[in-house]
Amino acid sequence: MKSIEIILGGLTCANCASKIEEKVKKMDEIEEAHLNFIKSTLSVKIKDGYEEEEVLSNIIKLVDKIEPGLNISLKADSNFDPASSSKYCSSSSCSSDGHGHNHEESDGHSNEHSHEHSHEHGDNDLKILLTAIVLYAAGMISSHFGAPKAIYLLLFASSYIIAGFDVIKAAVKNIINKNPLDENFLMTIATVGAIAIGQYPEAVGVMLFYGIGEYLESRAVNKSRKNIEELMNIKPEVANLIVDGEVKEVAPETIKIGDHIMVRVGEKVPLDGVIIKGESRFDTSAITGESVLKSIAEGEEISSGVINKSAVIEVEVTKTFKDSTVSKILDMVENATSKKSETENFITVFARYYTPIVVALAIAVAVLPPIFMQEAFSKWLYRGLVFLVVSCPCALVISIPLSYFSGIGVSSKNGVLVKGSNYLEALKKVDTVVMDKTGTITKGVFDVTNIVLGKGIEEKELLKYANIAESRSSHPIANSISNYCKDKVIMDSIKIDSYEEIAAHGIKVIYEGKEILAGNSRLMTANDIEFSEIKSSSTKVYLAVDKVYYGCIEISDQIKDNMKSTIEDMKSVGINKIVMLTGDSKNVAKEVSDEIGIDNYYAELLPNDKVSLIEKIMSEKKEDSKVAFIGDGINDAPVIARADVGISMGGVGSDAAIEASDVVFMTDEISKIVPAVEIARLTGKIVWQNIIIAIGIKVLVLILSSVGLANMWAAIFADVGVTLIAVLNSLRVLRYK
Repeated sequence: MKSIEIILGGLTCANCASKIEEKVKKMDEIEEAHLNFIKSTLSVKIKDGYEEEEVLSNIIKLVDKIEPGLNISLKADSNFDPASSSKYCSSSSCSSDGHGHNHEESDGHSNEHSHEHSHEHGDNDLKILLTAIVLYAAGMISSHFGAPKAIYLLLFASSYIIAGFDVIKAAVKNIINKNPLDENFLMTIATVGAIAIGQYPEAVGVMLFYGIGEYLESRAVNKSRKNIEELMNIKPEVANLIVDGEVKEVAPETIKIGDHIMVRVGEKVPLDGVIIKGESRFDTSAITGESVLKSIAEGEEISSGVINKSAVIEVEVTKTFKDSTVSKILDMVENATSKKSETENFITVFARYYTPIVVALAIAVAVLPPIFMQEAFSKWLYRGLVFLVVSCPCALVISIPLSYFSGIGVSSKNGVLVKGSNYLEALKKVDTVVMDKTGTITKGVFDVTNIVLGKGIEEKELLKYANIAESRSSHPIANSISNYCKDKVIMDSIKIDSYEEIAAHGIKVIYEGKEILAGNSRLMTANDIEFSEIKSSSTKVYLAVDKVYYGCIEISDQIKDNMKSTIEDMKSVGINKIVMLTGDSKNVAKEVSDEIGIDNYYAELLPNDKVSLIEKIMSEKKEDSKVAFIGDGINDAPVIARADVGISMGGVGSDAAIEASDVVFMTDEISKIVPAVEIARLTGKIVWQNIIIAIGIKVLVLILSSVGLANMWAAIFADVGVTLIAVLNSLRVLRYK
């Protein structure tokens, strides 16, 4: 199955975008389609067995019918140019000589060209509007001071034609393409109808102010696009490749694993790698959201997207650009819009039925009262025309996705990657957070803190058998024991006869005919070992050899810094229930919980217990609330996948973490849950503000119009005015600090 991405340059009509997505989805050859209005891109998956060129040709024709005049092209890395042949040329995608744009050009160049073109196009629109305004003002003045009717009608007609030429032209095209129910057609019918009943100043004024509103709306949408692009401006443009001692500037996409690159002060690190020469401090805020500079030395790993602040370094590349941190972040944020929230899905359905219903009401208002109530036709026709002006749902179709995309972008800027609008919507409802203890609440770095010897046993002997028992385990506790023993017990090689891990108990090893047991108190009890259980908050590993108790090794894991204040912050944003899960003893769990202020914990858990526990906690939640689980994304993958909102920590280095989770924290600090929830709630608040404002004002104008208390001026405000307000309100999400 082939996936392609089509750029729809110049797409500013949100309602048209919604129609394009709906129609493309219904094409037989399309498996899946998603239109990102904010980025003006259409992503499609073509079913097997269909020719790409033919499918692209059909998509171009369909788009051209719905929204003529777009500059259609494939993304730069596509291998087919839809304008390469006149057979596939549409009026919107090809130039006069039958050739399209060069799709091999770099993204940067394409964006620059688009940016310059939008400025030029915007300036022309402004000149046209100013000319129409001057003519309209002259007509109003002429009419007021008693000039001949022919003069002010000529001025009004000139203003109307100049302001409404593109609108009328688009309306005619849509009629030809059998797609009449769009804002251009409705605005044309409304204003022509007003002219027909003698409302000349109002008809011209409405067309003029519709044009002004569209211009301001387009500027606001483009501004929001620019703001979001700047927010996500983490992609390095060049890499300094070192070849035979010389440095060459190349595109990051061309760098291979094992290549050496130089990063100068002030430059972004272009690819993930390991520092092989030098040491410096880095601004990681674009990736992690942390403002404090981080020192990274020779031999340590470094992520792409961070900015070098203090010294020149040399890096050996360990990942291609496609697999780099920056690339994964950008892909996740851009693809997040394909996973729509319930609110977005509601608006999509609402928009589909809203316009036909309002148009039907407009016809009913214009026709029925004169027939059944013997009222003047012109009066009710005017009221019906007001309905037509209010019949486009653009305010909602633009502002709702814009709000969510802004929220996802701001979350990313704060080191929180949200994989879809649906997860952002779920985050705002989180009031219960469940966390694993090791590596989430604690640092996950274990150290041997105490050794208790069994009767008549020497420490060297205890450590020897402990080292043997833990030699094959990859568990952090086993590693801490092995590290502690390596300088104290010298063994050339360890040849184990048999090795068995006993779930939630420990390890059983046969070595040189001796049975070695290493684990918790349950393991000792299950094997009838006589031992003295130690009462302390540390993690304890008891050891027995051939049923003889050898002693206990106590291991401690430090609680992460600021955990207590983080728990307090979580409660302050409405996360009322915080639960800790651990396989450790109840004593350890209670001590950790008491120290940081967690009220609920479950201890001595088996690995499979976590999924059933999260299901139990979810079954007890309030009806409209959500349960989030925070873990490392690998060992906790099943429970992360089961939670309402699964959150993994530590960045995008692990594919398992990305696959399992709905949200990724770019650091290993659970404090990221606070801004994640705050941004989600701010986004949700703004979304509902826009819904209430847009629907409320439109319904109010419709009601007032039906009883003769609202004119076309009110209707034009309910259309483009409300859209402008909703778009500007959506941008408030970007101001989150």
